[in-house]
Order: sequence, then structure tokens, then C-alpha cells
Amino acid sequence: MALCCLAAADISSFLSGNSLNAAASKSAKLRNVFSYFRSDSDRVRVTREKIRRRRRRGGGGGGGGFSGPHCAMEEVKTSSAWVAARSSHVFVDSSGLEKIVDKIHGSIPKVEWDFEGIHYFDNGPLTVQYLFVLDALNFCFWPDKDLNYDDLALGLKVALQNDKSAFDADRLQSYTGPQLRKLLNWPRPLPLEDERVRLLHEVGSELKRSFAGKASNLVEACEKSAVSLVALITRHFPGFRDHSLYKGHQVFLYKRAQIFASDLWGAFKGRGYGEFYDIGSITIFADYIVPAVLRELGVLRYSSDLAGAIDANAEISSGSEEEVEIRACTIYAVEKMKDLIKAKFGKQVLSVELDLWLWSYGIQSPYLRHHRTLSIYY
Repeated sequence: MALCCLAAADISSFLSGNSLNAAASKSAKLRNVFSYFRSDSDRVRVTREKIRRRRRRGGGGGGGGFSGPHCAMEEVKTSSAWVAARSSHVFVDSSGLEKIVDKIHGSIPKVEWDFEGIHYFDNGPLTVQYLFVLDALNFCFWPDKDLNYDDLALGLKVALQNDKSAFDADRLQSYTGPQLRKLLNWPRPLPLEDERVRLLHEVGSELKRSFAGKASNLVEACEKSAVSLVALITRHFPGFRDHSLYKGHQVFLYKRAQIFASDLWGAFKGRGYGEFYDIGSITIFADYIVPAVLRELGVLRYSSDLAGAIDANAEISSGSEEEVEIRACTIYAVEKMKDLIKAKFGKQVLSVELDLWLWSYGIQSPYLRHHRTLSIYY
């Protein structure tokens, strides 16, 4: 249940009789009045207690709660492995994995989170708000050949520097397509612009309804657990529910929810809002770039039909077997890479570190061929 109160009209629809309707209306109004006096810390405390109750009860995972501290990430890992074991278009090459692990001697090059200097950072709650808005919009740039992630990150950074209230919850609920373009200083319609606006509205509405308008309250409610943060995001914000069906089996990928936890960890250098005791549970972020890099490195192999479609820049349908296999096998391959590094070199590496390295490698490769799918999830 949300932290705010139900409107009188919602209650009245379940009641009959004028007197009952009037009483319900008065009661709801009073509850709404009292809810405005609840402090941000009270709202966070209530949310934390709900998380604890769900853990004790053993609720469902993903979009409807979670059964334990690692359920959300276990869903990602186990469902990705299930796909990899049945894949007919994408294959994880064990010898390719061995070669790349041996080549780097188990030591991945360290890449700073903001190595390009394109992100907003003030070491406080406004940075958290910025990152949540950024990751709500962080998908599908390829249809506009001049648009990329840097334009989004830097555009939002400049917008926030010019107007500290730009990402207030009420403002987020009111943006139009043209206003979003103006915010980003972009001269033409954005790819999937209507969806981007819809997701901004969703973020603003749910932040206001359940977290006093602040993404920092969302983060604090998870008590330094990245896995709990992913579960809470996918519970409250449908636009982050990155699920697919593959051969009748549900597959969980959660790219944007996980990358928010990773961005916090990277921006705050593992302290403050970025301190997570279970950051090692986060998986690789299955997007466009990382699978293409793994293919170039010989870790992923594609069927001739899929390879031909990608090399010809043909669109791969969202939810198709090919698209799900590309993303799930990417997660599975990197999990196996981590296991191999630990077995051969005794080193524990994080998926977030591997992702930063692979992604930075990819964006510096001018001839990289990635798959093309219209999706709000990556």
C-alpha cells in the first residue's frame, strides 16, 4: 500500500448510501490532511518497516515484493542462465572467456565512474534526484545517429545547474515532449519521446505519492542494500520492470533499476547514498554496447542469421527470442567471467566494474556493431 491516503472518491466506490459516502469522504480528507504533517523521516521509516515485513513474510519478487535480500538478483541470474542453456541464436564461447580472462590477467582496467565529466554531482540528495531522472530516461538512443547517453547526462546536468527545481516531483509530472527537448537543448523529437515523457510523469507521481517527492528517501528506505533498492524500484515504478517471456519462461533483466544502484555507488564512491553492503550482487547491465563488445572480444557468438541482421543494421524486435538471448547471454557470460577470474586468480571483481570497463571500451570503438531494438528498458 502506498504511504499516502486514498482519495475519497476511491473509498466511496466501495460503499453504498449517501451517509456512508459522506463519512468516507470526510475520513479520507482528514487522513490526507494528516499525511501532509508526516515528515520525510517518518515516510522513510514506514517504508523501511514495510520492507522488513515483506522479508519476514517472504513475498514475491520483482514487481510485487521480494522474498529475501537476494531474490531480485537471483531472478536475474537464474533466468539468464536458463536462457543461455536453451539459446539457439546466441552462444557463450568458453574458450573466448578463457582468452579474455588470461589476457587481462584477472585485473580489469579501472575506469572512473564520471571519467568524461558529464554528470551532475553535489554530494547530496539533489544528485540522487538527478541520477534517478537520468536512469528513468536512459534508453534507446540509436534511432537518432547524433544522440547518445552523453547528450542526456550532460543536458540534464546543465538543466539542473540552471534551475535547481527542474527535477522536483511536481515538475516531473508536468513535462511535455517539447519541454523535455528544451530541457536537454535537443533540436528535434527524441526517440520514443512519448514514452520518455510518460516515464518522467510516472517517476514524479510515485516519488510524490510514496517518497515525499525525493529519490533520496527511496534510497534511504533500502538501508544500504542495492538488491532491496532494485526490488523497491521495480515494485513502485512499472517503467523499470524489465521483464521478458522466453519460450514460456519469465526472464528478469532489470537494467535501469540496477544501473541506478551502480550510478549511486560510482558517484558517491561507495559512501553516503552510494554505500551498499551487497553491491557485489548487482549484475552486468544488458544494453546495446556490452553485448557488442563481448561479441568483438570473442565471448559471444551469434548465429549467421542474427549476425547478418545486426551487421546490416536491421531492427531486432523487442521481446523476440534473438533479443532476449542477446541480453540474457550477456549477463550469463559476465557472471561466468567473474567466476573464472576468481578461480584462476583468486580475485573478486564486481559486475559494475566490468560493466564500466566494457562500456568504455565499446564507446571508443568506432566500428562496433550493436543490435537495434526499440525498447524503453535499455
